[in-house]
Amino acid sequence: MKVKRINKALLAVAAISLGLASASAGAAPIFWTDWTGANVGSIAGAFQAQGTLTTNQSSVTVTYSNPQGIGFYQASGGTDYWQNNRAGRNPATSPYTSAAVDNIPTDTDIVALRYAGMQTLNFSQAIANPVFAFVSLNGNGYAFNRDFELLSLGGVDGNDCGYWGCGGASKVVVDLGGGNFEYQLNSNNIGGSEPHGALRFLGAFDSVAWRSTSNEYWNGFTVGVQGTAEEVFPPGPDLPEPGSLALLGLGLLGLVTAGRRKQA
Repeated sequence: MKVKRINKALLAVAAISLGLASASAGAAPIFWTDWTGANVGSIAGAFQAQGTLTTNQSSVTVTYSNPQGIGFYQASGGTDYWQNNRAGRNPATSPYTSAAVDNIPTDTDIVALRYAGMQTLNFSQAIANPVFAFVSLNGNGYAFNRDFELLSLGGVDGNDCGYWGCGGASKVVVDLGGGNFEYQLNSNNIGGSEPHGALRFLGAFDSVAWRSTSNEYWNGFTVGVQGTAEEVFPPGPDLPEPGSLALLGLGLLGLVTAGRRKQA
């Protein structure tokens, strides 16, 4: 009886450990940027805007800077370009939701681009796993300084098209030499010429830079996060990483199995 009680306890701990690890890998609500105000840039022709990411525990200031200027900026009201094929919002078939992202970008906020050149996003503190949603990539492309995974596209995997239609896109990694790489998101015109979708950068950091590869009016974006780095990757020895919890669970299951074999 004593062995059975120990086995039950070990199984319970293992199940909890594996459950926590699985939950951490599933879809998550994304906190999207609330873009505010107008151009706050001080250099003629350049554009700079700020917004706020409000998570469950924190408020993060987001600053977007583009020396070339932009097409237009929509921080309050205007057309909802995050709709499904101009037919309202349906998270189940949205180009912007996926197994990793639960919710469509909030409201109508968008930054619309039109010029080739470098631009940056800076966050007032380190954030985790930021999601970058884009509208009408079309003839343009983005070359990021951080690696990413392409999560979703309009017209793919049962998703509706985006506001302007459907279109394919692909990731290309370019070796710049000296240990430096550029991570490109390029339109490939498969299934249409109007890619709408979302990608995700993995890890924790406080800035992202990218290059628009051509002049094209217009293509737009917004950004959201799973949480701050401290919220998603909490420090301290009291809470093991999800991977460690999974290993612990598997180890405990192994002990249970070994105990049962001994009894047999």
